[in-house]
Amino acid sequence: MNRRTRLTSAIVLAAALGGCAREGELVVSQGVGITAVLTSCPAVGVPDYTGDITTFRGGGEKNSTNIDFSASITNLRSTCDESGARVYSNATFDVLARRTDVRGARQVSIPYFVTVLRGGSAVVSKRVGQLTLNFADGQERAQASGTAASYVDRAAASLPPEIRERITRRRRPGDVDAALDPLADPEVRAAIQRTSFEMLIGFQLTEDQLAYNATR
Repeated sequence: MNRRTRLTSAIVLAAALGGCAREGELVVSQGVGITAVLTSCPAVGVPDYTGDITTFRGGGEKNSTNIDFSASITNLRSTCDESGARVYSNATFDVLARRTDVRGARQVSIPYFVTVLRGGSAVVSKRVGQLTLNFADGQERAQASGTAASYVDRAAASLPPEIRERITRRRRPGDVDAALDPLADPEVRAAIQRTSFEMLIGFQLTEDQLAYNATR
């Protein structure tokens, strides 16, 4: 995740467009070449402005000429096991860091969060961890790897049978609703949003650090 990953809060399609479904996933085809894969697994990503952290040397302006240390989250990868009553997601990521003063060895610890959202806004859980980077004497750059995990109740992440039937029911030419997209139905959209979960990973920033990311 080089800069950021923007997640759609509602996740109307609940997962990726295109591709093949795995066992247990619901594949919906509407229109020409559009496929929505509905799965119990949460979407995984980095929220806006939380994938970078920058600190500055004391007594100076918060600008590029006074940066002390900076780091970014990248290479976010995830796996998901939805075979049980609780859906387990695991993610790994790398943090690439750079310092401006390379004199001496230095160790830097950065806090990061892992949070699960339901329906784009309701916080289900949140955990804060620490990731440590080690710079050798004379070394400008350092790298470390982090992990994140979460559980989601499968029942809460599954569409009700009547909504699944409404989405997947085969429509024939001449049917009253043959030309209607079931995903445009407000009741269907609301049900999909209620069962959509996100696992979000980012740096635990101060208000000043978040404001700097949002305005730079």
